[in-house]
Amino acid sequence: MTQAAFYNSKAWRRLSRAFLTSQSYLCERCGKPADIAHHKTHLNSRNIADPAISLNAALLESLCIECHNTEHYGTGGAILQGLEFTAEGDIRKGQL
Repeated sequence: MTQAAFYNSKAWRRLSRAFLTSQSYLCERCGKPADIAHHKTHLNSRNIADPAISLNAALLESLCIECHNTEHYGTGGAILQGLEFTAEGDIRKGQL
């Protein structure tokens, strides 16, 4: 299963919504509104099909987009300047 297929799956969308609801849609790091149910364990081709990892709420963290970007790319940003990730994990031009 590809990551795109997983993140578009009904099971993930349901878990993600339920998890963010359980966290009151608050970022666990900064307290801002959360947009993303972040996997604490990076998903890859070996573990994405294992529901004990990919669909385990205990391995999730609710994050705002800024904290999610910092988690993956640090404050210096490995992503090109002016771009950001959406809640769905897509890249878009940042808000000015």
